[in-house]
Amino acid sequence: MLKPKNILIVGAGFTGAVVARKLAEAGHMATVIDERGHVAGNCHTARDEETGVMVHVYGPHIFHTDNARVWEFINHHCEMMPYRHQVRANVGGKIFSMPINLHTINQFFSTSMSPKEAQTFVQGLAECDVDDPTTFEEQALKFVGRDIYEAFFRGYTLKQWGLEPKRLPASILKRLPLRFTYDDNYFAHGFQGIPRDGYTAAVDSILDHPNIVVRLSTTAENLDGDAGYDHVVYTGSLDRYFDHTLGRLAYRTLRFEKEVKDAPYQGTAVLNYCDVDVPFTRITEHMYFAPWEAGKFDKSVIYTEFSETAKAGDIPYYPVRLVDDMAMLDSYVSLANATSGVTFAGRLGTYAYLDMDVSIARAFDVAEHIETAFAQDRKPDAFVHEM
Repeated sequence: MLKPKNILIVGAGFTGAVVARKLAEAGHMATVIDERGHVAGNCHTARDEETGVMVHVYGPHIFHTDNARVWEFINHHCEMMPYRHQVRANVGGKIFSMPINLHTINQFFSTSMSPKEAQTFVQGLAECDVDDPTTFEEQALKFVGRDIYEAFFRGYTLKQWGLEPKRLPASILKRLPLRFTYDDNYFAHGFQGIPRDGYTAAVDSILDHPNIVVRLSTTAENLDGDAGYDHVVYTGSLDRYFDHTLGRLAYRTLRFEKEVKDAPYQGTAVLNYCDVDVPFTRITEHMYFAPWEAGKFDKSVIYTEFSETAKAGDIPYYPVRLVDDMAMLDSYVSLANATSGVTFAGRLGTYAYLDMDVSIARAFDVAEHIETAFAQDRKPDAFVHEM
């Protein structure tokens, strides 16, 4: 029988918690640390003290996946409630349905086209002189044409990323759907929902195992090296692990202005503000993330969201991944591969934009890889997935 190992896991978000759980169930001991005073990372949810509304403290998170194994796992640790994510967009003072669908098209152009008519119409708007779009702007112009691009995408994207869309990769837009029906369900995955008691309670359940010890308000820098641990799983920022020796990888961060309203404010969970002269990207109203609690609260909590360049001390939300960043990433990956005893995982550890379901699926793989390496009496790899 394999001798149990002592594993240090840095970060108590979904990645760290799932890796800890899987290794604990395999008989190993896992110590999970996090520099914040709570688990669940940026998925942290908490009841607002004044209103009682369950607030997504670091911005909204909607669980959506086609991965049955991930869905079964999350349902084992919480009660997932049905939730249909609907987004609206404010363009020039008018409210439109998102993602772009038949309703959006007909409303924007003051028409009443059928699905086939709308598809032919949009194809006529598309600028087809670019065979293989490489930038966000080229992809958008080929996708929906200039009118829709300028109204719904350019300003919002500029605010979200702090860069002109012509400097961003086309892959960002390729994730967004275009529908010629009245379907305004933002996600098309087979499994969708939000935990009844919030994400933090779900992560608490994942970490509730006799072989797991959780230490909050603790950073890796506070620890006495790797003493006493057979392996480290690091889910913090890759460049931070190496003290930013090669420079700082570029991230966007988010700033929220919270307000309590005496009544429902906007009637929907998310309202995007697409005009470039509006300084914020969107307003989220958190009571609508829990429709099963409809009518329970007298007051409402809204967050006005601003996207900014992450500086030292800011919370990194999502990687920019432009050419310079990817070159720096390659250098950090080389350093990591030459570092024994550490596996880098998660959104920050691999400098990748990962939805919650992908984070969980990759955490399964990381834990299985580490367990296999132990069984074969070899060192686990620094990375389990391609960067």
